[in-house]
Formats: sequence, structure tokens, C-alpha cells
Amino acid sequence: MSKLQIFDRPVLKTPALIMGFSGWMDSGEVSTGTLNWLIERLNAKRFAHISPEGFYIYNFPGALEWASMFRPHALINDGLVESFGFPSNDFYYSTEQNIILFLGKEPNLRWEEYADYFFTLTSMFQVNMIYFVGSVSSLVPHTREPRLMCVTSNALLKEQFRHFGVKFTNYEGPASMATYLCTRCTELQQDMVNLIAATPAYVQGNNPKCIEAMLRRVAGMMDLNIDLSQVKHLTDEFERKLNELIEAQPDLASNIVRLEEDYDNDIFDNEMGDLKQWLEQQGIRLD
Repeated sequence: MSKLQIFDRPVLKTPALIMGFSGWMDSGEVSTGTLNWLIERLNAKRFAHISPEGFYIYNFPGALEWASMFRPHALINDGLVESFGFPSNDFYYSTEQNIILFLGKEPNLRWEEYADYFFTLTSMFQVNMIYFVGSVSSLVPHTREPRLMCVTSNALLKEQFRHFGVKFTNYEGPASMATYLCTRCTELQQDMVNLIAATPAYVQGNNPKCIEAMLRRVAGMMDLNIDLSQVKHLTDEFERKLNELIEAQPDLASNIVRLEEDYDNDIFDNEMGDLKQWLEQQGIRLD
């Protein structure tokens, strides 16, 4: 029996798909936070899901803080089990925006089969573009605009996304499910772009600023008509409280100043190279 279950058949015209995963590439909850915000604000309707059976490890040995990452989530109230939740992998749609949204948990096992179900649905609805939104913890300051790193399934897409100020990634190491899906997209001649926000390593938990930056950039790329004023308000309040905490810790504040300098120098060297060259031609040196 197929683990892909479709409850509704929305009428969409070669839609785009935005996807996010909980798990490894969800620093600051940017991946899940972005998708949850879109699902709620667009009043998106759930219409399909991939059953979790066989894709996850539940009983992982080791210390509690590590093993708890793999176990299902339970809610017990006054001695009664109110809910018990296995990982979910749900598809939603918005006919108004002509998009499909997917929010899931990165599988531990049988990636090939999981991807087969995912691409069965994208083929069925003739998805023309897949966007994965995620994040990684980095040595970047919270006081600057979050940078987006980018991976694409098609070299021809690079020129299109270069105009959005993304940085194309150089990386070698352990791979994510999003990277595997991008590889499969190359084989299937399906366009996909992975957008990865760099979040400050010293900020734990939900990061509204990075979520707002991801929403703003994706909305611009896809020409989505969405109101971001509420999440922008959350961002401003988040940054205000964070700055107050940092002011009380001089050592942390001085380290953040160094991160700002490194960030600004990197932006200038790598993203404003033409300006730097022109200034040097005019006899103005910056070193």
C-alpha cells in the first residue's frame, strides 16, 4: 500500500512548492517557522501526507537529550495521555497563491522511497519549481541582514537567483535530505533551489529575524502577495530584547563586534568586488 495518501485534488496550474523540514537544517526554526507561518497566514488546506511508517528511528540509544530527538511526542495531562504524535509529513495548498506547501520531518531511513512518494505528488500536480527553505548555525552577527546560501538543481537557475543576493554554496560533508532531493531533481529535470539562512550561533531557539528575512526573500522570488507586518513587528521586538541581554554581557558584546567586522569585510570583498576595484583604480585603497 502506498504511503502517499491524497485526500483532495485541488485545481492548481503548474504551481510552485515550498518545503521545510524539522531536524538538522532547522537552526532558529527557520525551516519549520517559515512553513508554519505560510500555512497559517495563507489559510492553506491540508490535502495529502506521507505516512511515517518505516522512515524513522524511534528508539535511539544514548543520553536523554540526544535520544529525545528521535522519539515521538506525547502530551500527558493529569495522568491521562491526551495526544501521541508520530512524525508528520503533510502537503497543503493555496489556490489563491497557486502554491503547494510541504512541512515534514527529515527521515532517518529509506530516503529513496520517501523521495519517490514526494516526487509522485509533484509530478501529479505538475509542480514547476521547488523551493526548500532551511538554516544552519553560523558565526554571523544578529545585527546584520541574514545571508542566504543557495544550491540549485540546474546551473541555468544560478543567473536567475544571483539577482536576489544569494551566495552559492561550496561545501563537502554530511548531506541533508534537501540535498538528496535536489540531486534527484537534476535527474528528473525538475527545477529546485535550496535556500539556507545563516543564523547566529549564540542565539538559541526560534529566531524571528531570520524567519522574517526568509519569508521576505521567498515572497520576492515568487511574487507572493503576503503581509509581513506582523512578523516584522516580532522581529523588531526580538532584536530589542536580544540587544538588552547583550549589553549586560561585555565579553559577548565585544565578540559580536568582531563578527560584525568579519561579516562586513566578507560582504565587501565578495559581493562588492567591482566597487572595490573601481575605488582602487581611482587611487583609493581600502587595506
